Amino acid sequence: MAIDAALDRLAAVDPVKADLVKLRYFAGLTIEQAADALDISPATAKRYWAYSRAWLFQEVAGDAASENPKIG
Repeated sequence: MAIDAALDRLAAVDPVKADLVKLRYFAGLTIEQAADALDISPATAKRYWAYSRAWLFQEVAGDAASENPKIG
């Protein structure tokens, strides 16, 4: 659920990066195949993939922290 919500937020900010994640994560395409499907270069796809993974990780980690605040 957290990944889906974070992916929706990414799509609102940058639909191409969200589409790349969907192609890689859900469809199992390689960087080259996803780049071809999105009509971007493999180098751009690699940059977008690295950025998107980090962005999603941060979003999901932030969601988890807000759902389970530390009591101290």
